[in-house]
Amino acid sequence: MSDPIKLKFSEKYDQEHAQQYFLKHRDGLARRLSHLRDEQLARKALSVAGEPGLVLDLPCGAGRFWPLLAEKPNRVIIGADNSADMIETACKSQSAEVVKRVRALQTSAFEIDLPDNSVDSIFCMRLLHHIGDPQHRLAMLKEFYRVTRETVIISLWVDGNFKSWKRKRQEARRRARGDKGDYQNRFVIPRDTAEREFKEAGFRIQERLDFIPLYAMWRVYVLRKD
Repeated sequence: MSDPIKLKFSEKYDQEHAQQYFLKHRDGLARRLSHLRDEQLARKALSVAGEPGLVLDLPCGAGRFWPLLAEKPNRVIIGADNSADMIETACKSQSAEVVKRVRALQTSAFEIDLPDNSVDSIFCMRLLHHIGDPQHRLAMLKEFYRVTRETVIISLWVDGNFKSWKRKRQEARRRARGDKGDYQNRFVIPRDTAEREFKEAGFRIQERLDFIPLYAMWRVYVLRKD
């Protein structure tokens, strides 16, 4: 049996970092506006996915999307994260009315502690851009395929826009200076590569939703299980 996949960046999410993560998207006008756009895309994606009744929010982080997921009155939400501190922070920080709608689950996205075909949809925001190894991405996508009955909603950084071009140029300048920096934990994934990996895992693309078309790197995909 192969060793469990562990991402280095995920080790930092202790209680302090979890609280910082909760506050992050409330810090300043730009981040609050960004959060509103994230919510807009998420609502659209959930609509495209057929307003799933049982949703696995993985990673749930500090519960940023729990209020949105709870907007559908009869929706059951499984709030899952690799970090117990993240889950605890989410349960303490979100409203009691929302938290009572959520079933908490500490689990890895690479080895989800749920049976096959156990949820209607997996809601995975802001994780895939942390995974630079194609084998790790494919392992996660195949695990998502195992657990979902119908759809996956997933966000990532893609190329083909101004921000990815700018980032690539900045990285080239750093390499030219010999500045390797710390370990890399955020990656722009070429659109063709990402879409090929989705297909290899068994999904077809139902919808592509861009944060700001031709400008921002963030893209949300709605994937449907074949």
